[in-house]
Amino acid sequence: MSYSPGDASGVSRPVFTRSAGRPASVPRLLALDACGELTTAHVRLAAEALGCSERTVWRWLAQARASGRTEPAARGRFAVTPEIRRLLVLWGGNASAVHRELDQRALADPKLPAAPSLATLHRALRRDLTPGYRAGLARGESARRAFDVFGKRPAEHRNAAWEGDHKCVPVRVWVEDELAQPWVTWFIDCATKVVQGVAITPHAASRDAVLAALRTSLDRSEPFGPAGGLPGLVRVDRGKEFLCHTTTSALGAFAVPVVDLPAYTPHLKGTIEALNDAVEEMFFVSLPHYVHQQTLPGKRNVDPHAPALTFEAFVELLLKWVHWWNTEHKPKALSGRTPMQAWLADPTPLYDVPAGRMAHFGLEDDGRTRVITTHGVQWRSRHYIAPWMVGEAGRKVTLRHLPHHDATIEVFDVHGEHLGAAHLAEAASPEQVRALRNARTAKARQLRADLKAAARLRRDRFKAVTVAGPPQRLGALTAAEADAELAGTATLDLRRRANPSYVPHRTVPEGWARPLPPGGAPVPPTDHEETR
Repeated sequence: MSYSPGDASGVSRPVFTRSAGRPASVPRLLALDACGELTTAHVRLAAEALGCSERTVWRWLAQARASGRTEPAARGRFAVTPEIRRLLVLWGGNASAVHRELDQRALADPKLPAAPSLATLHRALRRDLTPGYRAGLARGESARRAFDVFGKRPAEHRNAAWEGDHKCVPVRVWVEDELAQPWVTWFIDCATKVVQGVAITPHAASRDAVLAALRTSLDRSEPFGPAGGLPGLVRVDRGKEFLCHTTTSALGAFAVPVVDLPAYTPHLKGTIEALNDAVEEMFFVSLPHYVHQQTLPGKRNVDPHAPALTFEAFVELLLKWVHWWNTEHKPKALSGRTPMQAWLADPTPLYDVPAGRMAHFGLEDDGRTRVITTHGVQWRSRHYIAPWMVGEAGRKVTLRHLPHHDATIEVFDVHGEHLGAAHLAEAASPEQVRALRNARTAKARQLRADLKAAARLRRDRFKAVTVAGPPQRLGALTAAEADAELAGTATLDLRRRANPSYVPHRTVPEGWARPLPPGGAPVPPTDHEETR
């Protein structure tokens, strides 16, 4: 006889329940009965194991001999149908509203079965639908995923895998007299939880932020060193900035694959997602102008006049927090060690990127060859200069640049040797850049207004009528106005088509030689030539 451990009272409980033990016990007892070996002791033993009476076991055997069924007869019960699931979606998961809907349908149509009771409907929902599915019917797919179960990747060594992601910072900071939410792009080592590199932009991140974060991650110097080196692979979630040709080719040159995870699968890169949650709960929530802070009635801000951080101050604080995370914070998964201590304790060999190759990493090239002149080297109709160019006039070079960064370029010779960086010769001041941006905005606004006005001119409008008749166009011109406008348009068209450099042809002089026809006789002048 098999029993489970006793409870606090010392009473042993049966391992099998009656519903689960009957399919196991009855076939065995029937087999003993067929061989003539079934005794009361066997029935008593089964009854004690299942926690029921001997009479119940004998009744099961009698039913099995009569019907050949060893399991209890299935009772008719209310089940959740696709129609009920659709009603749950319609009423936002409200079972009471679904019950009222079923009741009203049964009253309106006598052919339909009677609606079950509310308690029966609740039991059916709990029995036939999982909690996750019920949450999904009420609030959508994201709510259903909260009930899913996910596995955990086995422990790996340092630099075996990195994960990268963007995060929109839920804090408004001052960026050139405007409040904006910065973006953070970073990479983390999955085994040791070390933040390898960070890049912050005051706007939505692009591929230049990815490349800047990768450069700091690969470099083992400060501020993120001694962590760094080449990873075995990098996992991202279909971000176009991470999957652009510049990024994949830069890592592909070092045989580092970029793993493109399926969309909407944050559990496949749980390390970086945990970092995104941790930085908000442990750092962003304490900053002024946190967008998710507590509010007063009417969604009013508790302190609307609190001074916001400048972008420079925010970057400084975030880098300090990353340093604290790497050197002082002790995640639970690291057993009392900081990420940097776990990194340094890992004996896995590292592969460092040569310093000469870092100048090539993540840079784009238009494939053209240029010449250094006395004004420097020209790129995009602008000149770039550097002290090392002195005495190099006439040398052929190629250029490479970081995407979206045109203040500095990297210069190489035609054989690929890095010569040095060059800077824009005449960089505009912030005031000039702001004035130019305002002028561009004003021009765009003016063009938009002209386009809308032209669209209104193309639209024909007709007078509303109350009786049948031909449509009457609104805004009709008088005959005099139409003649005046057509005359002005014709004059303007002639002026546009006039060619002031045109010189009319003159009559061909008599002494000029003329081409002979195939018969040899001279070609007489045409009427057109005589008139000219």
